[in-house]
Amino acid sequence: MRILLIYPEYPDTFWSFSYALKFISKKAANPPLGLLTVAAMLPAEWEKKLVDMNVKELKDADLLWADYVFLSAMSIQKESVKAVLERCEGLSVKVVAGGPLFTHDYEEFVEVDHLVLNEAEITLPPFLNDLREGRPGHLYTSDKLIDVTTTPLPLWELLDLRQYASMSIQYSRGCPFDCEFCNITSLFGRIPRTKERSQVIAELDRLYSLGWREGVFFVDDNFIGNKKKLKNEILPAIIEWMERRKYPFSLSTEASINLADDEELMRMMVLAEFNTVFVGIESPHEASLIECTKIPNRDRDLMASVRKIQNFGLEVQAGFIVGFDKDPSSIFERMIGFIQESRIATAMVGLLNAPRGTKLYERLLRENRLLKAVTGDNTDFSMNFIPKMSYEKLLLGYKEVINTIYSPKHYYARVKAFLGDYRPMQKKVFHMRRGYFGAGLKSLVVLGIIGRERFQYWRLFFWSLFRRPRLFPLAITYAICGFHFRKIFEQHFRMMQRKNIS
Repeated sequence: MRILLIYPEYPDTFWSFSYALKFISKKAANPPLGLLTVAAMLPAEWEKKLVDMNVKELKDADLLWADYVFLSAMSIQKESVKAVLERCEGLSVKVVAGGPLFTHDYEEFVEVDHLVLNEAEITLPPFLNDLREGRPGHLYTSDKLIDVTTTPLPLWELLDLRQYASMSIQYSRGCPFDCEFCNITSLFGRIPRTKERSQVIAELDRLYSLGWREGVFFVDDNFIGNKKKLKNEILPAIIEWMERRKYPFSLSTEASINLADDEELMRMMVLAEFNTVFVGIESPHEASLIECTKIPNRDRDLMASVRKIQNFGLEVQAGFIVGFDKDPSSIFERMIGFIQESRIATAMVGLLNAPRGTKLYERLLRENRLLKAVTGDNTDFSMNFIPKMSYEKLLLGYKEVINTIYSPKHYYARVKAFLGDYRPMQKKVFHMRRGYFGAGLKSLVVLGIIGRERFQYWRLFFWSLFRRPRLFPLAITYAICGFHFRKIFEQHFRMMQRKNIS
């Protein structure tokens, strides 16, 4: 068999970092970890190629080479998925599809030959068995959850590693919390299923042996879902590995805000070279947190929790949402104030949407408030339901939040305030890699000469160079990321204006 694994294209979004990646001559932030893992489950004797459309053009010759196309995607990639399926149909290439988009919305894709849904460790083997016997079925699904200790090492050999800013590792699946707007628990359950220490080290070893020396993102739904195992087994093993290998990677992950309650865990994460953690804060308004059952955030001083995590040497990136039923008219001003005061440089503020598989979707369906499917991008000024606050007021308030927190004045003030207090304890604060020097030079021109943030850029440049020289590369990185965020939202503003005009 000749198998072509295709990862569809992402549109430009907040998390694509497309404008920032150009500074370091990379084409994508992260690789398609799901497809690489599926590739490792296929028979070893089969020929396999990967086309990540975010780094490489998909050609007809690639499609004609394949006996089967394996396609995986998230909802934000739906438009690209449709284009790929149309090309496959035109060339009579059979398609096997799976992943979050197809698992929740498979009824929309009647043109797909074989749907292998939910977790591939369960549903892929029966498909492969039927394929060997010449009678592959159309739909393979299961409500069971796999033991991830059986998950194979991803087939990273299929990648051109040079095209990516970071590699990815998955240690666990599932989240102990069940927020109303999140579909993680419908996909992966509430009991975190974790890999063994030997698996995590094997994945780190494999990336190291392939020559990787940059960032590694632990893509877990909630990295600290099983704190006991993390502290007793996983982090000690990573700490020992990092020391033995001379700290080749910088690590990042996602976690709930209750990370702030465990000082030992934070210390160990820092010793393991974690430097960034993404936290879902969602809202500074307590009633909205109660509404969406954001349990770890309730009855908590969120500002103090963020500061505590930062004080332990972990940069906090955070997600925020507006559009909850309980949001007051003051929510926009309060959110701006919280983001600025907390010094969270990377603050992703989006409009509430209700994906399939969430409790929010089911509630809004009962209330007859649903309008359409989600786009997968909650920063593109779209909502798929009728909000309690008037949509016009919500949109104006949301636009005010974005225009404020990513204006050069406010963004650079936030970055400078964070760096002024930041006392990282990691062995390596910044991993200087090939191409990063060039990124700094590009920033001098794009941001320091022709950019509208020239004044703020040079103030940060000289302040960090002379006052916090150890953090100077980080300061330039923040400046580049801020440029990306502004470009993305300017793009969204233009699209919204065109829609209003038409």
